[in-house]
Amino acid sequence: MSTDFPSPEGADPVAQAAAEWVLRHDRGLAAVEQDEFSQWLAADPHHSSAWAEHRWGWEEFDRLAGLQTSMHAVSDPNLLVSQRRVAPHARMAVALAAVVVVAVGALLYFRPVLTEAPPEPTPVSSLALIEQRELPDGSVAVLNRGAIVTEHYSVGTRRVRLERGEAHFKVAKDSARPFLVEIGGVTVRAVGTAFNVRLDPASVEVLVTEGKVDVQHRNPAGVHREELLNLSVGERTVVSLAPAPPPPQVAVVPPAEIEARLAWQPRLLDFTNAPLSEIVAEFNRRNPVRLSLRDPALRGMRLSTTFRSDNVEGFVRLLRSDFDVNVEWRGDGDIILSLVNQDGR
Repeated sequence: MSTDFPSPEGADPVAQAAAEWVLRHDRGLAAVEQDEFSQWLAADPHHSSAWAEHRWGWEEFDRLAGLQTSMHAVSDPNLLVSQRRVAPHARMAVALAAVVVVAVGALLYFRPVLTEAPPEPTPVSSLALIEQRELPDGSVAVLNRGAIVTEHYSVGTRRVRLERGEAHFKVAKDSARPFLVEIGGVTVRAVGTAFNVRLDPASVEVLVTEGKVDVQHRNPAGVHREELLNLSVGERTVVSLAPAPPPPQVAVVPPAEIEARLAWQPRLLDFTNAPLSEIVAEFNRRNPVRLSLRDPALRGMRLSTTFRSDNVEGFVRLLRSDFDVNVEWRGDGDIILSLVNQDGR
């Protein structure tokens, strides 16, 4: 992993790397960095815990420090938020010091007691970023928030399992090795194509965005149905996971509806002198979290900035630090934006 950040003398390499990834996430990850981050997390179990501790520490520091940043955002395809005037090396030093202090406090006072019972599933944050992952064969999987994908490649088969959530697959062409996605008893077979798959509690949805796929359903007894579904670009089916499901139907999906169904996939949103109401509406269209403007005066505030569409958290940080906008985080996932009062609250 390459970095321009200096290494403080005596710093723990894992802690330093975690702090660097926190900073990268704060300004946003390019596609190649998404892959690097996934590889770093998977390399050592300590990386995941260090990342969680430093991420929490950074959020605490960000709430307390009140750092001033520049008022202009610089458009850069690899950045998710505006560039800052704070020198990178100085910011890195401050970040490392802050996360170490806060993380140590968290370890001393807030670390949970380990027990023999398995941990409860971690809720998926509505502010989590979308993950783009390159598979061993060059195919690309884009994972919606909370999605879990496992790879099971062999000499003759490219097999992937969607364990949870939603994912879009852009399949590299290889006629000798079919690409199979297994989801709750449903198998989608492709060679070189692109399609979206979503696993719901009672059904599996398949939407083809390029080429063709075959969809096969395995019944609860483990026997394949005789009929296969052949889906072409622009077609969608929903397969029921009930014990005695009705035959799935194939429907043609208009381009506008396909765009709406895939709105969760990250895109760069580039705004030039745009009103805040327009920017908020675009974020709300693409994310489960909802931004609300409490003060009418905020609607006309104009910004020029470039963000990745799933980086709501980074955008809110920019508003709070650069434009004195008060941010209220609601328990239901909504974020209320309002003007800061004259007394600073």
